[in-house]
Amino acid sequence: MIRDNIGKIRERVRAACVKVNRDSAEVTIVAISKGRTVEQVREAVEAGITDIGENRVQEASLKLRGLTPQVKKHMVGHLQTNKAKDAVGVFDLIQSVDSVRLAEEIDKQAAKIDKIQDILVEIKVSHEETKTGLTVRAGIDAIIGMIKLPNIRIKGLMTIAPLMSSAEEAKPFFRELINFRNKLNEFGLTQPDGKKLSEDLKTISMGMSDDFEAAIAEGSTMIRIGRAIFEE
Repeated sequence: MIRDNIGKIRERVRAACVKVNRDSAEVTIVAISKGRTVEQVREAVEAGITDIGENRVQEASLKLRGLTPQVKKHMVGHLQTNKAKDAVGVFDLIQSVDSVRLAEEIDKQAAKIDKIQDILVEIKVSHEETKTGLTVRAGIDAIIGMIKLPNIRIKGLMTIAPLMSSAEEAKPFFRELINFRNKLNEFGLTQPDGKKLSEDLKTISMGMSDDFEAAIAEGSTMIRIGRAIFEE
């Protein structure tokens, strides 16, 4: 079932890309393994999934450490500062960095193990109180603070659109993240290694099982798929 589901998702990704004249190779599928078994994760990897995402550090520590180094591990859930040390030890990419304070703690813990930790900055494009992330208004100031930290690299942005009655209704929220990225690039910020932030800011993580095709249409380069891989 999992292999078949992944094949169907890849076809849907290809079709969504064709509609907007994009190359489907630009879109990375991250399989979200929250609540799934080690066996299910391995089945997804055997079916060609190269990126696995987890919502909780402790669960990831138990479930993902046995994967081959070729499988990239993503933290996609809300991360508390007191879990930063463990997260840095497990994840290749922390997608849910939503404050300067958290970025500073990640930087501190990464320095201890001589690691440059890749992160995405989570931007809140909805008005839902349950959603985490920096507001668009606060995002630029926060990123200006984060970019000074030597042991993190900002690789892109992440968002979660509100649940809508149709995927089409989510498009304006996805578009808002793209607009934020474009505005951010105008500032000409530079990473600690001297590279322009705009050259690194390539990953746009948005779109899940219910709305990933709409996200791709608006410019997503990374979709986070759980249910459509492991259940449907």
